Amino acid sequence: MNYKNSVLPFIIFFIFGTAFAQKSAIYTNPLKEYNHAVELYQNRAYVAAQHKFNALKSEFNNASELKANCEYYAANCAIVLGQRNSDDLMQQFVDKYPTSTKRNSAFLDVADYYFKVGKYSYAAKWYKKVNTTNLTIKQEETYNFNYAYSLFATKSYSEAKNYFLNLLDSQEYGAQAKYYYGFIAYNQDDYETADKYLGEVEEDTSFKKDVSYYLADMNFKLGRFEIAIEKGEPLLEKSRGLEHSEISKIVGESYFNLQKYNKAIPHLKNYKGKRGRWNNTDYYLLGYSYFKQNDFENAINNFNKIIDGNNGVAQNAYYHLAECYLKLEQKNEALNAFRNAAQMKFEPEIKKDAWLNYAKLSYEIGNPYKSVPEVLQEYIELYPNSTHKEEVNDLIISAYITSKDYKGALEFLKNKKGTKEQALFQKVAFYRGVELFSKGNYKLALENFENSLTVSLDKTITAKATFWKGESNYRLNNFKDALTDFNNFKTKSEASDTAEFEHVDYNIAYAYFKQKEYANATDAFKKYISKKIDDEIRKNDSYLRVADGYFVNSDYSNAINYYNKAIETNGIDGDYAQFQKAICYGLTGNENLKIETLNSFLNKHARSTYRDDAFYVLGNSYIKKGANQQAIASFDNLITTYKRSPLVSKSLLKKGLIYYNTDQSEQALTTYKSVVNRFPNTAEARQAVKDARQIYVDLGNVDEYARWIKNVDFVNVSNADLDNDMFESAEKQYLQNNHSKSISSFKKYLLNFPKGLHALKAHFYLAQSLFSEDKHKETIPHYGYVIEQQQNEFTENALSRLALVYLEKNNWQKAIPVLERLEKEANLPQNKTFAESNLMKGYYENKEYSKAVAHAELVLKNSKLENRVKSDAQIIIARSAIKTNNESKARNAYNEVEKIASGELKAEALYYNAYFENKDGSHRVSNQIVQKIASDYSAYKYWAAKGLIIMANNYYELNDAYQATYILESVIKNFAQFKDVVEEAKTALNKIKTEAAKTNESVKN
Repeated sequence: MNYKNSVLPFIIFFIFGTAFAQKSAIYTNPLKEYNHAVELYQNRAYVAAQHKFNALKSEFNNASELKANCEYYAANCAIVLGQRNSDDLMQQFVDKYPTSTKRNSAFLDVADYYFKVGKYSYAAKWYKKVNTTNLTIKQEETYNFNYAYSLFATKSYSEAKNYFLNLLDSQEYGAQAKYYYGFIAYNQDDYETADKYLGEVEEDTSFKKDVSYYLADMNFKLGRFEIAIEKGEPLLEKSRGLEHSEISKIVGESYFNLQKYNKAIPHLKNYKGKRGRWNNTDYYLLGYSYFKQNDFENAINNFNKIIDGNNGVAQNAYYHLAECYLKLEQKNEALNAFRNAAQMKFEPEIKKDAWLNYAKLSYEIGNPYKSVPEVLQEYIELYPNSTHKEEVNDLIISAYITSKDYKGALEFLKNKKGTKEQALFQKVAFYRGVELFSKGNYKLALENFENSLTVSLDKTITAKATFWKGESNYRLNNFKDALTDFNNFKTKSEASDTAEFEHVDYNIAYAYFKQKEYANATDAFKKYISKKIDDEIRKNDSYLRVADGYFVNSDYSNAINYYNKAIETNGIDGDYAQFQKAICYGLTGNENLKIETLNSFLNKHARSTYRDDAFYVLGNSYIKKGANQQAIASFDNLITTYKRSPLVSKSLLKKGLIYYNTDQSEQALTTYKSVVNRFPNTAEARQAVKDARQIYVDLGNVDEYARWIKNVDFVNVSNADLDNDMFESAEKQYLQNNHSKSISSFKKYLLNFPKGLHALKAHFYLAQSLFSEDKHKETIPHYGYVIEQQQNEFTENALSRLALVYLEKNNWQKAIPVLERLEKEANLPQNKTFAESNLMKGYYENKEYSKAVAHAELVLKNSKLENRVKSDAQIIIARSAIKTNNESKARNAYNEVEKIASGELKAEALYYNAYFENKDGSHRVSNQIVQKIASDYSAYKYWAAKGLIIMANNYYELNDAYQATYILESVIKNFAQFKDVVEEAKTALNKIKTEAAKTNESVKN
């Protein structure tokens, strides 16, 4: 063909025929193109084939088989190519051509394709549509296997099982069918079927490893532990990772169930858990295996990881854990574990035995959660027919006594009349009395000693109760009754064997002394001294009291002798002895020796509370000697140095008298007027008025006196007689201790004479009467009036009583200023100590910790303090140090508290001892201290609860998560009344559980 001549026809064809060229070409021979498309499909050119089939299908009529085939192949290509609408295309083909010969092939082909590429859920869906009627035997076997496996792969085991069933005898698929059929039976816990079919393919190399595992596991579950071991052990050598872990579990638990615990242990240890975590049962199995091997430490290390357990396994574990602790003498830990097992109901016999052990251990070592008697009584209530009932009943009273819960013991015994119970009642009532006495509750203490004395089975207790009844009466100012009690005590034959006997004569002496029977008191004190006792404080005090007795009876030479003995001992109150000796010299007429002794006293005792008295007495002595300037100097020393002393007004009067007697009238008047202005309404002021009047009369200047006296509001000349008569009447009732009448009389006096001659005394006596009648609140304005006046003879007592009234209501805001004045103005050492000891508490309450510590240290300088006051001072120092983060100082102070305190303060000191030991890392020592709180001071629940949190922290540091969590959970459950403690426990518990959950899947956090 000539190229040139062919150009034009080609161009014309392109212009007019391009649009129809392909169609004309195809339709020139559609069957040929169809065959070409099939050929492309068979050669896996699915994109090109799909394109041709889609282009061809519209060229065949709807009834044509070729059109149906085109859509069939196009859909098949879409499936092979993984197009998104491929399933829909095939379903459209099936729906559109229900009679197509390709319909069943479509189902099968699509299913086979999905099966081949591992899309088993799709394969199963399409296999389900296949009609197997026209399949050959070989095709049907292939269909059954593929469909069964697709169902198996999608975990539709029940359906798969039916299809595998059809293949069990197949030559081609039989072995595989038996494996999968057996596996499904195994998975459905149909172990007999599984054993049959898996056993038939056990030696098949394709399945041997898996089948052996299933057979091992299956036999384990069937309780055929020897077979499980036989099947499992050979697999361990070749298995790794998770597979090795699971087989180890099967073999280990099989040995465990055969009670071959030594062989079980290594396999149980090789188990790695689910996702790297064990559960409580896993820890129990290994723990129990160690337990049966008597390896109690390793048993504990596994049992104590079982936390949050609430089933039979946990109950067993906790019971055996308790046994392990007991074997290692860890009784406190055993107590918690027995308690935990006793609180579970899964196995009644374990519960009952755990309860008995828990109750007995509580008695032996104490219980931090409940009082021991409460625990023992709860056991009796739970098991009233227990063979241990009588034994436990005997322990209850003993537990009350051991835990010092005497009040509870008395309640338990009150309706029991047996001889044994009565003997216990006598003893417990006595102990309760001692307990109350130590707390300063003398009235209730007396009642209990009297109750104890209603039973006389134990002669020693009877003797002791008699003595302490006397002590209580003495503290209640019932001195006559106290004397009777002390003398009764001495008559009892058992008394001489008691510790109380050593000092009874001292007590008898004081009982006489307080009743002002000084001769008898002197004899009793001398008798006490003659025993050559080692108590230097009491010995020194006895010398002083003998001297005082002689002094009162005007036997001054003997008084001086005994004051000298007291001075020679260098004991306390040496200043008092020297002062009194000086007074004695004066009373024997030896003014020179008196003056010498007083000056010596003032030089030696720079801080004595008797210095103002010494200056006053010395001034009087100088007056007697006519040494007026020295007298004035002595009085001036007192006035300027001790401005708040009640002797200031008296000293001013004495100065006024000296000026008057030496014709210094102006100085005398100035001095008397000073007394009137500074100390109105006092006896000294009234005397000053009288003396000033005399001077004005002597000077012939009565008019000036009249003008002056008009401005003195407490002097009412016209009403003076009525004033005196009304006051005298009220005072008479007061002095006769007829307080109810004196109250009304003093109120009437003050109503009529609010600024009367005796207003000061009236207010003070009225306050004292109200206080005696327990109307403490009503005393406040009257004591207040007294302390608002210038220093007087009642100031100190009024300050002391008013402070006490405020303290009873914990009104620190008002108490502290009163106490501060009392501290500065007190002459009596006991009042000064009272002020200091309460100021330290008040400052602490106000968070003024440095002041609190300073006053506590002042208190501790007093060597005459009772241990109770010393421990109060030390506790203030300790608590303040804690508040200011000075733990070193706190530790030292709490150590001192622990040595001398009792009751709640002792519990607090022990808690901090445990706290500091915990911080030092001495966890076991810390736990021993907490246990002491539980056993001896369980009545003080706040410190017991806080101690338990420390104990939990100790156990956690000692890798005992069980003890730690159990204790914290118990604190949260049993001490809800202490919100701060519960919150602390919750925080600690959450931390521990968070860590434990990382290795124990049973722990829920």
